[in-house]
Amino acid sequence: MTLRSQLIREWHIWRSEAWLKAMTLWIPALLFIVVWAIFSGGIARDLSIGVVDLDHSRLSRQLTRYYDASPALAVTEQFTTVDKGSAALRNGDIYALVVLPSKLEENTMLGRSPQVTAFYNSQFILVGKLVNSALLQAQGTFTAGVDTLKNMVGGSPVPLQALGQAVPVRSQITPLYNTSSDYGQFLVSAAIPAMWQIIMVATTVLAMAAELRQQGVGRWLAKAPIRNLVAKLLPYTGLFWLQGAAFMIGMYLWQAWPMHGSWGIVLFAQFLTVVACQAIGALLFLVTLDATRAMSMVAGFTAPAFAFMGITFPASDMPLLAQIWRALLPISHYIEVQVMQVSYGASLAACLPTLAGIFAFWIVLVLVALKAKAIGHSELKLEGNAELNHHSPEVKS
Repeated sequence: MTLRSQLIREWHIWRSEAWLKAMTLWIPALLFIVVWAIFSGGIARDLSIGVVDLDHSRLSRQLTRYYDASPALAVTEQFTTVDKGSAALRNGDIYALVVLPSKLEENTMLGRSPQVTAFYNSQFILVGKLVNSALLQAQGTFTAGVDTLKNMVGGSPVPLQALGQAVPVRSQITPLYNTSSDYGQFLVSAAIPAMWQIIMVATTVLAMAAELRQQGVGRWLAKAPIRNLVAKLLPYTGLFWLQGAAFMIGMYLWQAWPMHGSWGIVLFAQFLTVVACQAIGALLFLVTLDATRAMSMVAGFTAPAFAFMGITFPASDMPLLAQIWRALLPISHYIEVQVMQVSYGASLAACLPTLAGIFAFWIVLVLVALKAKAIGHSELKLEGNAELNHHSPEVKS
């Protein structure tokens, strides 16, 4: 059979396999929409906190309003005792509990620096950091206002002068990338490639498992194993590449997220990643020759990819074992190129080492080819022995 006839045969296999059609058509689209919908809010707002006001003064009520005015916080509960607030925090009803001490106003006016205590649930790291930052910001703004009033009462009639004395040093902190602190942009742009890798490796295993069901892997690879292997993988290379391009278009054209770099470099990195993932999927299947075991290995290999990408936790601070595991995942190298292009607009020269890292996975193709040839050779040998045994009785007679 020629390469063209093998490609036509693969087309018929794809049409007859429902899961292959699902994994290449509607499942990736559905996952993208679901993940985007989950984080479409972009910014976490109105995280519920509770306040225990032991002072019941004008100042304590004003400070509570400062907390509630923060976009990230919402004072949803007012407790009469610390024990009731602690119970609500442990039950998950609130993310943080602020305790305003008694004599807060009196000690503030006397310059005794009363202490406001806050507890927050750091089990949810993202929420905890947001609550901590919002509490510090609200507290700082409130303190500056109080100090400004005290300075004006103490002899600084000009508000700006009083404010300067209250806040002698100001800071201007400007985020350079993801300036809106959009969590959708931060998480979705990494979660989608992580799922894309799972889809590519798993679909490659499914495509090869179809041969196992229809005629057996040995018979499939007995004659021209390299050509049959190329005919098997090539159509999916195009489909996977289209998936990658589609999610990039969805994020950076449809959602209009900032894109500062080159589309060509990102798409080239996607092409390298597609072939790398196909090579890994093919190797896992040919080594096991069992769809169930191969899929189990796919799950174990690709499922933790998001945690090792270095987006939510810096890769440089990972232990050595985690860094080794990260290096074995093609998508970890791809996401570096995507970030370099999307956020920094890095040059091709700057991306070359990372692109070379993705290209290194193509070595797996050599292992796949050798394994396919070995399987095909074994099948031919078995067929030869069977034919010899079939004709042996006739020779004796």
